[in-house]
Amino acid sequence: MSHSTPFTPVYPVGDQRWSLEDLLGRFEEPAFLSAGVHRISDLHLQPGSVAHYRFDGELVPLPQASDLDEETVIALLQPILSEVSLQKLQRGEDVDASWDWDGRDLSFRINVFRSREGLCAAIRVLASNVPPPEEIGFPMERSWQDLISMQQGLVIVTGVTGSGKSTTVASLLRRRARDRGERIITLEDPIEYILEGDRALISQRELGNHLPCFADGLRSALREDPDVIFVGEIRDTETAALALTAAETGHVVITTMHTRDTRGAITRLVDIFPSDRSQEICSQLSFSLHSVVAQKLIPRADGHGRRAAMEVMNCHGSIRHLIRSGKWAQLPGMLETHRRNGCITLDQHLKQLVEAGQIERDVALRHANSSALPAMLGGDS
Repeated sequence: MSHSTPFTPVYPVGDQRWSLEDLLGRFEEPAFLSAGVHRISDLHLQPGSVAHYRFDGELVPLPQASDLDEETVIALLQPILSEVSLQKLQRGEDVDASWDWDGRDLSFRINVFRSREGLCAAIRVLASNVPPPEEIGFPMERSWQDLISMQQGLVIVTGVTGSGKSTTVASLLRRRARDRGERIITLEDPIEYILEGDRALISQRELGNHLPCFADGLRSALREDPDVIFVGEIRDTETAALALTAAETGHVVITTMHTRDTRGAITRLVDIFPSDRSQEICSQLSFSLHSVVAQKLIPRADGHGRRAAMEVMNCHGSIRHLIRSGKWAQLPGMLETHRRNGCITLDQHLKQLVEAGQIERDVALRHANSSALPAMLGGDS
């Protein structure tokens, strides 16, 4: 591959040629920022198509851009990939990498892969500033305060890809680090936010660079006197078992999953284990689970970006009983009636946001988890 720099103009856009830095510079243009939050989250490069950005959750093409070819994709990526990554590409392997833009307060997560169309890349911006919990969009102040003050237990933050899970976790960890003298260890793939310690001592470890897998990192973390452990994702039985054990034995364990609601997170976690262990895991989970936060990003009514809508389940006696008995279908009804315990369904939060004028009614209906929202809002569906 020929040597170039991120400044090298190689991509025809209108009557000019753009460099990689021209493409990435759009992430911080004032028109694409809302209260300091990036409205553009990703850049997609694929041969045979123009470059696309994910803007407020929707893919949009770069105006006046030409279709990419593989040579141009390679020329754009080559300056920001290490020799090890370039060798992996030459062997036909996928690449996960990150890149810090020198002189600019921007970092990016990069995934490069091959498809029928050729060499493709998805580049995600990593926010430099961690928003405080007050600005994340929790449905009530108690929702995040409980997570800041808890002493032990498992917290699951769940939602589809791009729903803001990493930002929510980083915000909670950052506040704990500011307010509490704790030992915080994170196991990430990759590191997305650089967390400052303040009163806490923070060690951030990245899959591939500092640990071979989450299970090994979690096993090691338990010997490192942690108060809080963040596991980027629970992907296998061994990691799940270690996380549950750590939560039971006096640690705060925070992790993320990819499900649409709180019930789905519990189902997914139990289903990681063999079916003959389901009853045992349900019992263990009923004691170790502290909270589940399921979130979606919803377009704002004013058209300026998106905001979080959340479902929050704080475990108390009745919910623990349902988890232990495997009666998860009853969880949504339990959340609806236990606001005093800090619980709220996604539909209840959507209703709250519509009434506050923060999101439109039709948008809320499209993102609802049940068919009950029209009746909750009143009027025809």
